[in-house]
Amino acid sequence: MKACPLMYVGDDQPLRIAFLAYRGKPHVGGQGVYTRHLTKALADLGHTVEVLGGQPFPVLDERVPLVELPSLDIYNDYFPMRMPGIWELKHWTDFVEVTSFSFGQFPEPLAFSLRAWDHLRRRKGQFDLVHDNQSLGYGLLAIQRDLPVLGTIHHPITVDRRLEMEHAQTRYKRMTLARWYSFTNMQSRVAQRLTRIITVSESSHGDIVKDHGVEPSRMHVVPVGVDPTLFRPIPGVERIPGRLITTASADVTMKGLRYLLEALAKLRTERDVSLTVIGKPKAGGRSAETIERLGLTDIVSFVSGVSDERIYEMYSESELAIVPSLYEGFSLPAIEAMSCGVPLVSTTGGALPEVVGRDNETAFTVAPGDSEALAARIRTALDDPELRAKVGAQGRQRVIDNWSWKHTALKTVEQLTAVAQDAGLDSTSFRACLESGKHAKEVQASVERIAKLNVSGTPMFLLGRTSGDSKITVARVVEGAQPYEAFKMAVDEILAGK
Repeated sequence: MKACPLMYVGDDQPLRIAFLAYRGKPHVGGQGVYTRHLTKALADLGHTVEVLGGQPFPVLDERVPLVELPSLDIYNDYFPMRMPGIWELKHWTDFVEVTSFSFGQFPEPLAFSLRAWDHLRRRKGQFDLVHDNQSLGYGLLAIQRDLPVLGTIHHPITVDRRLEMEHAQTRYKRMTLARWYSFTNMQSRVAQRLTRIITVSESSHGDIVKDHGVEPSRMHVVPVGVDPTLFRPIPGVERIPGRLITTASADVTMKGLRYLLEALAKLRTERDVSLTVIGKPKAGGRSAETIERLGLTDIVSFVSGVSDERIYEMYSESELAIVPSLYEGFSLPAIEAMSCGVPLVSTTGGALPEVVGRDNETAFTVAPGDSEALAARIRTALDDPELRAKVGAQGRQRVIDNWSWKHTALKTVEQLTAVAQDAGLDSTSFRACLESGKHAKEVQASVERIAKLNVSGTPMFLLGRTSGDSKITVARVVEGAQPYEAFKMAVDEILAGK
């Protein structure tokens, strides 16, 4: 039998959330930004959030503690794909990670999920539920035996795999990619077994159903957000003529940076243009090779490790922001740029049309994977300052009207509460669990915690679900009794129909 579930007040009760982030770059990469801003917004709503994270560790709000679960950092920025020394293998999860890597696989999601399970099993009773940010490792299935798990899937990595395979130049490259991306098979198996999943767009919803085989009824769309008071036009900052800006969290085919660089090479033959890339270049990577081959080293600059305020300024300095992706599950960089009032040129890959809105109204749109068409769209936008100003203003308003981290947090809490309720035992099992006394300490601690929140003297407890799917509530605590004993008496009365 599973451990007795913790008791929940109504939907407004603060939750204790263990948030899992297997990697969390703070400024580029959707997972790090999502972790940082969503956990802050959950804390703003009064919930207790603790992040269990791997390298690169996320930067968090001061109210959100970080528990570091270090990996072997095989994919660090300074020496990626390094082979760890035997002296570094100090825990059984380290052996799992290095063994998976030795077989040519990406080992982080599996190894991190096992580290998270190993950590959480030592802290039973301290969390109400777990929210996983797309690790989708087998460790989640072990965690789910003791705690409700809500999974976030931004988009299925199977899409990345498919695009990389299509663009691979040799049979050997396709073979190594197939091996590296083999972790997506695990992610599909885990996703199919999670009780509830949220994703960020209708486009991703359809792709996850198709690629991961997840039952549509267990999936719910919760778009991500942005803070328009932070990502805003900066007064007094002048636009630099011909300046373009883009974000590149990784040097992968899906992000389409190659097509933007090819478009830039065409445009520089007719006008002064320059490109700022928010991200760190990969030495010897495809983008670096393309920049060198096209002779763009003097007009392309990469920026990383700067303050948030400097990022807002760079957007305000730019005449256009570009999202050249072949596919996006949502695209935080798109709405961040729009929120800053920068006119956006975006492809129509994946979920981008539902995010950026209509062409010539809230963004300039173009088909993905076509550098000629992208150059033409950028040229048209640069040549029409009046239309640029209108699109930039309407794009910012679209973001204000539709996306904020508070909205994301409120919708996420709905799903967190639902997954907690879904995990409730039926009334017969719950009563047997109470009568066994095996979990008296956990139940008493839960009752005492809820009682502290009570103002009127009549705590309302939500006990999961009965066998008939109707909620049981306890509207009183017996005077003078210990919390656990009083709770048992009240449950007995409710179950007896009194």
